[in-house]
Amino acid sequence: MKFNTKTIHGGQEHDKAYGAVMPPIYQTSTYAQSTPGGHKGYEYSRTHNPTRNALENALASIEGGNYGLAFGSGLAAIDAVMKLLKPGDEVISTNDLYGGSFRLFTKIFQNFGIKFHFVEMDSVSAVAALVNENTKLIWVETPTNPMMNIIDIVAVSELAKKYNLMLAVDNTFATPYLQQPLALGADIVMHSATKYLGGHSDVVMGALVVKDSEIADQLYFIQNASGAVCGPMDSFLVLRGIKTLHVRMQRHCENGRVIAEYLASHPSVEKVYWPGFESHPNHEVAKKQMTDFGGMISFVPKGAKYEDAIRIVERLKVFTLAESLGGVESLAGHPASMTHASIPKEIREQSGVVDALIRLSVGIEDSDDLIEDLRQAIEG
Repeated sequence: MKFNTKTIHGGQEHDKAYGAVMPPIYQTSTYAQSTPGGHKGYEYSRTHNPTRNALENALASIEGGNYGLAFGSGLAAIDAVMKLLKPGDEVISTNDLYGGSFRLFTKIFQNFGIKFHFVEMDSVSAVAALVNENTKLIWVETPTNPMMNIIDIVAVSELAKKYNLMLAVDNTFATPYLQQPLALGADIVMHSATKYLGGHSDVVMGALVVKDSEIADQLYFIQNASGAVCGPMDSFLVLRGIKTLHVRMQRHCENGRVIAEYLASHPSVEKVYWPGFESHPNHEVAKKQMTDFGGMISFVPKGAKYEDAIRIVERLKVFTLAESLGGVESLAGHPASMTHASIPKEIREQSGVVDALIRLSVGIEDSDDLIEDLRQAIEG
């Protein structure tokens, strides 16, 4: 079954009771039992829920995995992965990392004796230099948030296998439409399903997909024991979003290219970060592991400072100034004061997240309207 068909039918079956095409929303916390332990596969909705299970099957299908798990948020999904570790373990991650992930690693799990290393992952040798007997996990974002760096998943997976390490990939920006980390050697794929998988800015959710049954069993135990699950209505909404993922991503990519090229040609723009440019440091890797280059773009206006970037994003009219990304509507953000504000200034600036950086999530509107909106905001 090809990907575009999987988004609609993958892992799914019609409702057995009445033949409903869409899985029903099982808005229930518990299930009747004929005798203690005698039930129809469901006993309590923290553990299992038919709507959530339908979503988890769909997630596994589109990512090419065997097991899917849905959580209350992307950070809850990451939290579950970190709970596979124990005090004394070490994690290697990229230095250009979503602020929420950085905060979870350094402010929560570091306090429990897990050590984190943040390094530029463009060079696999830089990652290899940090591996020691305590290293257990490599955590990758690609493309990275917000600098759009590209990390070679195959190269990192070969390193992970050499040292018997787990490799987890945050695939939120690319989605399984553009990139399939499990097929490239990853052990765990993570999504903030709030973003492109949901696609309509109306739900908060996280997801994990794996192939290995042993890892899956551990994660299912953590999911149930810790209880950070999503509800049936949210499951239904993301399942609905997945069914249009392929057509939405096509337009996100088309518009992303147009907007990136416009910004690169604008005399008042100093830098544009988008992996589709041949000048991008890892463009060839992006071409190898992605089918297109997505709708996420970051840019720095020429000579701009903090206040200038704020003025630009405040002047936008079609782009909405808001947290998040991946919805049908175009969003603009100021990472230094929004998504990456939890990262100390000196650390975030080392990876390029300067005060004047603006991040765009290019939606599926008419590209002419988006260009005009950027023009009036930049030129003021």
